[in-house]
Amino acid sequence: MKKFLKPLGFVLTVHAAALGVMSLYRLVFFCSVQGQLPGEVSARWDWIARAFANGVWFDNVIACYLTALPLLTAVVALVAGLWRPVLYKVYAWWYGLLYALVFMGCAANVPYFGYFIRLLNGSIWNWAEYGTQTFGMIFGEASWWGYIALYFLSAAGFGCFLGWLCRRFAERHKAKALRPLTSERCGALVVGAVLIGGCLLGIRGRLGYNPIKVSAAYFCESPVLNNLGVNPVFNLLYSSLDALRPENQRLHLMPDDEALRATQQYLGRTGLPGISPIARKVQAEGECTRENVVVVLMESMSAKLLGCYGNTRGLTPCLDSLSQQALVFDNFYSAGIHTNHGIYATLYGFPAIMFRNAMKGSIIPRYSGLPTVLQREGYETLFFMTHESQYDNMNAFLRTNGFGQIHAQENYPKEKVVNHFGVADDFLFSYALPQLSAAAAKGNPFFATLLTISNHPPYIIPEAFRNPALSEEEQIVRYADHCIGAFMAAAAREPWFANTVFVFLGDHGKLVGQADCELPESYNHIPLLVYSPRLSPRHVGQFAVQEDVGPTLLGLLGVSYVQNNFGVDLLREQRPAAFYTADKTIATRDSLHLYVFNDETKQEFAYRLAPGASPQPLSGPLSPALQQLKRYTFSQLQAAEYLVGKEWTTDAASKPQK
Repeated sequence: MKKFLKPLGFVLTVHAAALGVMSLYRLVFFCSVQGQLPGEVSARWDWIARAFANGVWFDNVIACYLTALPLLTAVVALVAGLWRPVLYKVYAWWYGLLYALVFMGCAANVPYFGYFIRLLNGSIWNWAEYGTQTFGMIFGEASWWGYIALYFLSAAGFGCFLGWLCRRFAERHKAKALRPLTSERCGALVVGAVLIGGCLLGIRGRLGYNPIKVSAAYFCESPVLNNLGVNPVFNLLYSSLDALRPENQRLHLMPDDEALRATQQYLGRTGLPGISPIARKVQAEGECTRENVVVVLMESMSAKLLGCYGNTRGLTPCLDSLSQQALVFDNFYSAGIHTNHGIYATLYGFPAIMFRNAMKGSIIPRYSGLPTVLQREGYETLFFMTHESQYDNMNAFLRTNGFGQIHAQENYPKEKVVNHFGVADDFLFSYALPQLSAAAAKGNPFFATLLTISNHPPYIIPEAFRNPALSEEEQIVRYADHCIGAFMAAAAREPWFANTVFVFLGDHGKLVGQADCELPESYNHIPLLVYSPRLSPRHVGQFAVQEDVGPTLLGLLGVSYVQNNFGVDLLREQRPAAFYTADKTIATRDSLHLYVFNDETKQEFAYRLAPGASPQPLSGPLSPALQQLKRYTFSQLQAAEYLVGKEWTTDAASKPQK
C-alpha cells in the first residue's frame, strides 16, 4: 500500500520543495529591504517571524493552485488502475514550466519593490506593448543582474531537482499499479480525498467567510513587513483580475484637463507642485487643541429615521437628544450607498466613484486624510469593526492609510458573534470603551473610528427591543440608537470624555417611505452630529457631504496640514450643492433643483425641489442652473478619477520613502 501511494508522495515532495524556494526568495527580499525598516521595527523579531509565516501561508495558496491538477489526476489514475510511471515526467514538465514563471515573479519583485515601494502588480502589463524597451530596461540595469542570475539558478536547480525526483520515483514504481488490489484502490481514494480537500482549502487560504486576500498579510504598522508576507505572484494575479472588474473601468464624464480646471475653480485652489492640482496648505488659527476624536459610522442611518428630521415613530430618542447638544448639519449627504464609500469619503475626503470599491484592490493605494494627518500629529489611531478585518480589504487599506490598531471579529470572543457580520453593536461599544481608555492613559490623544452593523439585514433584534407595533426595520433602529446612548453614557464617566470630540454620522442611508425619483433622498441624506463639551449646539444649514468631515474636524482641532482631497471646512467655507452616487447613478442637489444621471443608460432626469414636497419632474432641455449642477458634479468625479489613476492622492509627507 505504501509503495502504491508513491505518486502522491511525489506531488507532496514537489509542493514542499517549491515552498522552500519561495521562502528563499522571501529571505532575499527581506535582506534587500531591511534598510527601509526603522530601528524599532527591525528589532521586532516577532514581527519579522510573523511576516515570514504569512509569506508561507500565501506561498501555499500559489503552490496549491499548481498542485491541484497533478493531485487530482494522480488520485483518479490510482483508483482507476491507470497509473503509469510516464506520468512522473508529465508532472515534472508541468511543475517545471509553471514554477519557472512563479520564480520569475518572485525574482522580479525584489528590484520592483525597491524602486516602486510596492509589490509586483497588474500595472506591469502596461509595459507589454513596449517589448524592446522593456527588455532593454530589465537587462540593461546592472542592479538587476544579480536577481536575474538568481532566477536562472533557481529555475535550473529546481528543474534538475524535478528530473532527479522523477527518475527516483519512476524506478520505484515500475509496473506496480497495473493490477492494484481493491484495498489499495480504497486506500488511494481515502488518502486522495483528504489531500484534495486540503488542497482546496489551501487555495481558499482560510476557513472564514471570505477567501484569503492581500489584507490578511497586514498585521503591523510597517508597510515593508506587511508586504513581505504577500506572495508577489498572488498579488500580480489578483491585481490583474481586479483591473478587469467592471467597476474598475475608468470613468469618462468629461475631459480630464477641463475637469481639473473646473474643480480648482469650485474649490478655490491652484494646487501644489509635486502633490496634486487640488492640494493646498491649511494654516490653523491658534494652537492645536489636542482633543481626542471618536467617529461613529452608523450603519444605514438615514436622516429620515430620526425624530429631529420629522420621523414620528420614536425610533431614535438618544440621537434626537444628542442633536439638541451638538453641531448638527441638516443638509448632509453620504458619498455613496455602500459602507466602503462611507469610510473612504469620511476618512480620506474623496468622492465615491460610482459603485467602485476604492479599498478593495490588491494594490493598496495611499491617501492623505484624517487618520494620516492625526497620526503624524502624535495621535494613537484605532479602528473598530464588527466583522472580519478582511471584509472589503479593510485591514490592508486602513493599516496602510493611518490606522495603527485594527480591532475586528478576530479579536472578539466567538460566542459574541451573532451572524456573518460579526458582533452586535452593544458588544462593539462595550469592547471599544476600555481600549479607548487604555489609549488615553498613554498620554497622547487618540483618534478612533467605530463602524456599527446592527442596522443591516439580517437583523439580530434583542428580545427587549421587540415590539409588535413596529416593523423589524424600525425595531433594529431603536436598538442601534439605544447602543449609542449607552456608549455615550458610559463614555461620560471616563476622565477623557471632557477632552473628546464625538462625531456621529451614517455610513449611508436606506430607503425610508416610497421612492419619489430615480434616486430617493433617503438613500444618501444622513445625519451628522458633532458633540463636544466646548462646542455650542446649533444647526448648520449649508449643503455638506462626507468628504467634508475630515477638513471640518481638523479645523475644529486647530491642525495645520497639507490637504489633498475634495472636502471643505464646513465652518469656514461654503459648498453650493451636494453631489453623491448610487452605483451607476449620480445625483446633485441644491435648494431648488435635483439633477440625476444614469451612467449606464446615459439618461438625465431633472426635478424642481420645494420644502415638504416631492420632487417635481422637469421636462425639456436642462436650464442653466441644472447645467451648472451637472458640471459641478461631473468635474469633481472626473478629477477624482484622474488623481486616483495618477496616484496623486497623498501629501508629500504620506509618500513612501525609497
